[in-house]
Amino acid sequence: MWRWCGSAISNDVRIVMPERLANRIKDKRGELSLTQAELAERCGVTRKTVNTVENGVFTPSALLAIKLARALSVPVEELFWLED
Repeated sequence: MWRWCGSAISNDVRIVMPERLANRIKDKRGELSLTQAELAERCGVTRKTVNTVENGVFTPSALLAIKLARALSVPVEELFWLED
């Protein structure tokens, strides 16, 4: 994801700053003693999908983020946050 920020030099110049959706999936999964496969089954996705989201390779849809949060019994904003 990219965030556009105005420049102090000119209003016409844009600086692109990358943002990353960080998560606590692995920590929360560990607290519940769930494997990636077990979490995937609860969410109706593959283990590989859980793995790629957990490792920040794939940004989940809003629907998947909510499913993951529900499966881990935490609010979505506790599971995911933007990291600059």
